Amino acid sequence: MGSASVSGPEAFSNYQENLTGSLPEYPDFQVSTQEAKSVAPSTSVQSVDSSLDEVQKRLTEKNKSEPYFNGYTVLVYSGIDRNQAFRTRDEIASYFPEISPEMQYQEPRYLVKIGRFAYKFEAQKSFSRIKTMFPTARIVQDRFQRKEYVAPQLNPNAQGQN
Repeated sequence: MGSASVSGPEAFSNYQENLTGSLPEYPDFQVSTQEAKSVAPSTSVQSVDSSLDEVQKRLTEKNKSEPYFNGYTVLVYSGIDRNQAFRTRDEIASYFPEISPEMQYQEPRYLVKIGRFAYKFEAQKSFSRIKTMFPTARIVQDRFQRKEYVAPQLNPNAQGQN
């Protein structure tokens, strides 16, 4: 009757749109890998290894000069009863002969501890063995004196030392 309207795929057959301006541009992968291969490393593996060795030596010397290190221990008894502390220490020695308990006095209480561990998970093994006989045992943070630490010697004849 009047104008013929086109529908279906024929309606869009002459449609065109240019999207190249809105698409991102990526660098050529092959060109960038060839450029990366041509660049030589600025430092050699040997110089990095020697630097790491120096840092490790400095850390070792620093650690040796410090008298204490932080770690964990298993606290089996903490209380004011001296006799109970001795009994606990003796019971640990009899039930677990391979474990040597350490008894300390920090006024006003006595402490019975076992082990010196750098990490908490190391203390877990001793804790799980002790826990069956001593249910109040727990893992606590502690400071330990280093075995390799040597205290500086004071000269008894020197003047002015305090």
